[in-house]
Amino acid sequence: MLYLDINERIMNISFTEKQEKYIKDLVKSGDYKNASEVVREALRAHSEEYDRKLAWLKAEIQKGIDAPATEFSMKEFLERKLSEKASA
Repeated sequence: MLYLDINERIMNISFTEKQEKYIKDLVKSGDYKNASEVVREALRAHSEEYDRKLAWLKAEIQKGIDAPATEFSMKEFLERKLSEKASA
């Protein structure tokens, strides 16, 4: 188990053996000073990816809201697609 000193607070975080080895290997490589740096970098990357996905989803939802109405309902659309798939 690794103990991480984050902003002068100790957090007890459990990692799998594979994750712990990965963290220790990154520290040993000299790319990071300690396990806290590795975890902070991973959280930063996760946050950026999460924000990117959320922005994309919001943009896609807005496209749907802004799109013109169709002449058929969602139920009819799905029935057509299922019918097309069955006959293919």
